[in-house]
Amino acid sequence: MATTFQQLRIEPVSAAYWRVAFDHPPINLVDPQTILELQALVGLIEEDAALKVVVFESAHLDFFLARFDLSRAAELPVAPGPTGQPTWVDLTLRLARSRVVSIAKVRGRARGAGSEFCLACDLRYASLERAVFCQPEVPAGILPGGGALERLPLLAGRSRALEIVLGGDDFDAATAERYGWITRALPDAQLDAFVDALAHRIAGFDALALAEAKQLIDRHVLPPATDLVESQNAMIQALLRPSTRERGARARAAAAADPLDFELHLGRRLGELPG
Repeated sequence: MATTFQQLRIEPVSAAYWRVAFDHPPINLVDPQTILELQALVGLIEEDAALKVVVFESAHLDFFLARFDLSRAAELPVAPGPTGQPTWVDLTLRLARSRVVSIAKVRGRARGAGSEFCLACDLRYASLERAVFCQPEVPAGILPGGGALERLPLLAGRSRALEIVLGGDDFDAATAERYGWITRALPDAQLDAFVDALAHRIAGFDALALAEAKQLIDRHVLPPATDLVESQNAMIQALLRPSTRERGARARAAAAADPLDFELHLGRRLGELPG
């Protein structure tokens, strides 16, 4: 594993099972480097013939992946990857289509691109006490551009997807589980043991059976790349609107006094912005 990562910590539990921790303090913002590192990681996952399951977690209890860093939106990597699609679309498509099983183990906030990364994983488990989910883009004046518009309706249905996206508020893990946003919510004290036992169980099964089962299940439940690209382009166009810039300025002003508190309560605070 020669690739050097700045924001990801990879722990091979066994030849068949890796843990990957997001470690980009202070709040695990998704920035251009995060996206490029995830794309490189997906390449390593695809190349390792012995690997069967990867668990994604966070080194920071309050943030799984906070959101995309809009201050660096102009640097969003869009170079086509192996699928021929822009970088984020490429890596999430390849992760979902991989023969390797991907599991998101969520503590803290998974908002925006953080939620969308979880949606691209095969399985999502979350702490009842500590996990928070949100798609805050519409309250910020933009659109989800990383897969939420495609994957949420498939998981939660149209009405609940509309509530999540148009309302843009924070959801606790129990509600996210009930909506189908995540696979299961567990008490925090049980989360690690449950996910670890499941990962070890999967890692002990036949690799071909795992890959074929995933492939056949995915026939009718993965969104087409064209839809994902259309949403990303719509997000990029929304970022250019004067109204988006004005709303962003109001958000930055509201966050200035206590940025961490603003991030911890982002769903509520965005809803309180004037205008």
